[in-house]
Amino acid sequence: MREVDAAADDAALRRIALWATRYTPTASPWNEENGADGFFLDIEGAAHLFGGEDKLIADLAARLENFGLPARLAVAATPGTAWALSHFHNSHLFVLPTGDEASALADMPVEALRLTPDIRATLRRLGFKTVGALLDQPRAPFAARFAEQLLRRLDQARGLLDEPLAPIVAPPVYHSLHYLPEPIFTQEAVIARASRLMQTLANVLARDDAGARALRLSLYRVDGAVETVDIGLTLSTRNVSHVVRLFDLKLATLAATHDADFSSGLGAEFGYEAIGLAITRAEPMPARQIESSSASPSHPSPACGGGSGWGESNAAEDYAALIDTLRGRLGPQRVRRFEPVASHIPEQAEILAPVDGETESIGPIWPQAEDRTRPLLLLPQAEPTEVTALVPDGPPRRFCWRGVTYYIAGSQGPERIGAQWWRTPHGETRPTRDYYLVEDFGGHRFWLYREGLYGRETMQAQWYVHGLFA
Repeated sequence: MREVDAAADDAALRRIALWATRYTPTASPWNEENGADGFFLDIEGAAHLFGGEDKLIADLAARLENFGLPARLAVAATPGTAWALSHFHNSHLFVLPTGDEASALADMPVEALRLTPDIRATLRRLGFKTVGALLDQPRAPFAARFAEQLLRRLDQARGLLDEPLAPIVAPPVYHSLHYLPEPIFTQEAVIARASRLMQTLANVLARDDAGARALRLSLYRVDGAVETVDIGLTLSTRNVSHVVRLFDLKLATLAATHDADFSSGLGAEFGYEAIGLAITRAEPMPARQIESSSASPSHPSPACGGGSGWGESNAAEDYAALIDTLRGRLGPQRVRRFEPVASHIPEQAEILAPVDGETESIGPIWPQAEDRTRPLLLLPQAEPTEVTALVPDGPPRRFCWRGVTYYIAGSQGPERIGAQWWRTPHGETRPTRDYYLVEDFGGHRFWLYREGLYGRETMQAQWYVHGLFA
């Protein structure tokens, strides 16, 4: 006797259901009101890989038995009938031919319909003890007296009403699985098998004019545990070497950091008996003609298409490959890029945001500003400086910054930038800025601004250095 731990049961069921995706990508746990009970597998289109439905459930039963989990398994055309057979049929392994659902359910107790305890008790008080006693009865009295669940379960069990299942992981768009004759233990062996799987998927993607944007590598251990590795791509790709390289980087990183979802690392004691590769997000990727030129060739793009080209046609793909590699080595949150913000205040006109492999485009669209000059380096905060000018509201002639005095050979400006009055708190006024691009006699160029309009906003303006040019 042990105290019930429903949370632990649910967690264990989830782990076993995830492991069962070695048979089919669609595994859905079933939880009764009183705790974990089992899971559904949608094996349509997958049973032939094991020699048929009988051999599939025999293999599944044997493996569960090795884990110390004796199971009752049934195959039917509907989830409701499969559940009923697995719980109430005399055989612990049973395959029901399609079309025999009603006859198979007829002799089973009403509990086989997965009804609530109240509905089951009421049916038995009324003399309905088997499912067969309900099948030929008029529906109107049941609809009037019982909850909607009774008729819904009857229709679902017989295939008259669809029963959607919630898979434990999102169903992949494309999926390939490799069962190994002997367990493997090393990262090199895993990457070699992953490369074969990706090559298979690349051929299917090319046929469908599609590319992968997100992929999941699933490693099925002999002891029943499953380790998954997910990657996102900046651009759609069918390039095998690029995807495999990213998985190689991710595996090395997870093994080194002992990630919580990859706790055992590669070289687990029991090894891996199967490897699956799924494309969880795909996008259209039509074939394109890559222009060639007599100019010097560029390197073949590692990111997209699987082909090589010349000139500048692969610039976007090369950029995407670089971003993917940096994210794989450093981590997704450590690779950032500037993105524009709708503001004319220089320090508020851009932000640093992580480069997300799920974004729709590889680069933000920046506003055109041919009439404005901006420095290559904008200081995190504008730094005060002492400026000498011929007139209070004139251009600077000399300034002292960070202990060094600079004599100005030429200047350009001013560019006046007013405060964003619509974002200014009520009653607060912020001074206007006049920006100057200045160059000293040594060729150094600075971006300075004077804060406050002389005579209107202040009688003694303050100067700041805000940015540096070349």
